[in-house]
Amino acid sequence: MRQSSGALRVAAVDLGATSGRVMSGRVSATGIELNELHRFRNGAVRAGDSFFWDVLGIHREVLTGIREVAGTGPLDGIGIDSWAVDYGLLDRDGRLLGNPFSHRDSRTDGVAERVAAQVGADRLYATTGLQQLPFNTIYQLVAARGTAALESAESLLLLPDLLGYWLTGTMGAERTNASTTGLYDVHNGEWARDLCRELELPWSILPTLRDPGSRLGPLLPDVAREVGVDPEREVPVIAVGSHDTASAVVGVPATTDRFAYISSGTWSLVGLELDKPVVTEAARAADFTNEGGVDGTIRFLKNVMGLWVLSESLRAWADRRLDVDLQRLLAAAADFEPLRSVIDINDPRLLAPGTASDPMPERVVALAVEAGGPEPASPVAITRCILDSLAVAYRRHLRTAAELSGVSPEVVHIVGGGSQNTLLCQLTADACGLPVVAGPTEAAALGNVLVQARTLGADLPDLPAMRAAVRASYEVREYQPRAGLDWDAAEARANS
Repeated sequence: MRQSSGALRVAAVDLGATSGRVMSGRVSATGIELNELHRFRNGAVRAGDSFFWDVLGIHREVLTGIREVAGTGPLDGIGIDSWAVDYGLLDRDGRLLGNPFSHRDSRTDGVAERVAAQVGADRLYATTGLQQLPFNTIYQLVAARGTAALESAESLLLLPDLLGYWLTGTMGAERTNASTTGLYDVHNGEWARDLCRELELPWSILPTLRDPGSRLGPLLPDVAREVGVDPEREVPVIAVGSHDTASAVVGVPATTDRFAYISSGTWSLVGLELDKPVVTEAARAADFTNEGGVDGTIRFLKNVMGLWVLSESLRAWADRRLDVDLQRLLAAAADFEPLRSVIDINDPRLLAPGTASDPMPERVVALAVEAGGPEPASPVAITRCILDSLAVAYRRHLRTAAELSGVSPEVVHIVGGGSQNTLLCQLTADACGLPVVAGPTEAAALGNVLVQARTLGADLPDLPAMRAAVRASYEVREYQPRAGLDWDAAEARANS
């Protein structure tokens, strides 16, 4: 193990639903350095009428990225974070039984309602503390009951754990990601086996749980040679906060414990960091989630559809060969009439990828008309509608989080790709009536690197120390709230 005075160099694998990247991270007494060495496209693949992840392709890209990091100098560790809820099933020989389904697949339609009717929505929430999203792992497994794959499965591994298994040969489930499944008891930090039995799910396939910062094991010798690492060095793979939001919250450069965060990307995760879960009836009615964080914290948050809606709209316009440049579009949207059209950005009709017969822009237009507003008739108007609607949703959910938890934030931190969207950041400050601190963009990778570094001996004893290291290494941008717009009326229209 390196001593705290020495520089550490690690590979951070940070996987999103539309892209993945492998970063080189260097941690020393002078700060943190991140360099992106490999980026690749990602996305659900349609086969027949289902959506899957090309997990073997993702694995290949992860190996390529680790090889590139290892090619630039000695490597001390590897960590993987990704989106949540999706999983692979393995047989008794440890072999994958098929490509994992994407959480955007329609096989879970109506399943959440059936499960709630069977075991009770109040009991589900009291046990798991989770927002009842239709794609939670529990509903995916109920949808898979009776299938050959589930009946043949010996093990279930969430995606970052599956990739870690292929690197090390060691199975397990890191807690921050396990806490998103709907199969995890938020109070005792263990699998909710009684719930699994009642739903006739094979709880024995759930692997042993492990904490962020634990070591999975060294790279398998064949894997080490493939990525250009000497097997004798036994480079460890480390379980970070493997839910990308858990890593992103570690990377929030907060100076106070009274902060709100928005991890803004394909999804927006909007919430507070707490010491214990909030599982009151009011929290259940508001459909707030309690997910595990690094160092035993709770991420009390709401999942919001996020910039997915804009990215799918951009894809639809590109398919029509419209000359739509994102930066020009955002500049024009900043000058467009504010709050003219707003929608409920969490409407389930926005969840599935757009198609030629049902493109995303037309869905946004239809929802805007349903909400009683004028039709957003151009890409600029649709873009402004999406961003105004996101700000309205952030405002609503942060106020609700404060009411439910009794913790009133003093500042909102926006991290992730959305922190680069100056219009969205300013609208968030305006809507929430709080200062917004934007950045760093690479918060998830930073959290990944910092947890690895602590395991490897860096002097980072707690979350405040990690966040201080982020502040010392990265610049942020601040936005002050402006008055003048009727956000109450906009919120009422969006949720009518």
